[in-house]
Amino acid sequence: MTLAKAESAEGGFNIDPMYQFEIKNWVPIDLGFVDLSFTNSAFFAFLAVGLTCLFLWTAMSGSSLVPSRMQSMAEGIYEFVRNMVRDACGEGGLKYFPYIFTVFLFILACNLVGMIPYSFTVTSHFAVTVFLALSVFITVTVIGFMKHGTHFFALFWPMDAPAAMRPVLAIIEVISYFVRPVSHSIRLGANMMAGHAVLKVFGGFVAALGVFGIIPIAAIVGVTALELLVAVIQAYVFTILTCVYLNDALNMH
Repeated sequence: MTLAKAESAEGGFNIDPMYQFEIKNWVPIDLGFVDLSFTNSAFFAFLAVGLTCLFLWTAMSGSSLVPSRMQSMAEGIYEFVRNMVRDACGEGGLKYFPYIFTVFLFILACNLVGMIPYSFTVTSHFAVTVFLALSVFITVTVIGFMKHGTHFFALFWPMDAPAAMRPVLAIIEVISYFVRPVSHSIRLGANMMAGHAVLKVFGGFVAALGVFGIIPIAAIVGVTALELLVAVIQAYVFTILTCVYLNDALNMH
């Protein structure tokens, strides 16, 4: 008998912090060549989208010159992202504001929904974050070529560097450019996964320590507050990096 099984049999605890990230098929749909099953991940992704739409519709349906609290929140988020796009990309980047605003709201909603007990954190899975990062990478690259044509390749050729160093720096620039979706996706997924795993571990200690569980409960309160902050910050970081990449495509610097 393993140590974990022995502890469980004696009334101890067996913590598996990664179990919460398991994808489960709620409605199996197997077409043979492709699996289209409706999973817990899909449900909470749709829930995040639905809650976001409900929030914006409720906040703005009765908009007035003297805004309500919800209207103030909605307008504040709108202005925050708009200013972010304008500051990072210039006035020319505002035409892409709807896309960036959508990305920000989706990530923020998924992060916050994942904080609800017994829910599922969609952005903790690299399949989701990689898709988001690749969509940004492809979109920005297409915009760059549409705006500058083949001159977009000049982004990888540092004209200010000494002539002898340019080929080496060009290779580095190309590698760093194609590594963007990797770092973009891992940063979001790893941060969301790590925080929730820590919360799960502390939750296991609460049940195991009995009356002394007040100590890990206090830690859970602190970690939860930190995770709420991380949920917002990671949505901001993903979005501001998207703006930076868009600025490279638009302004070539």
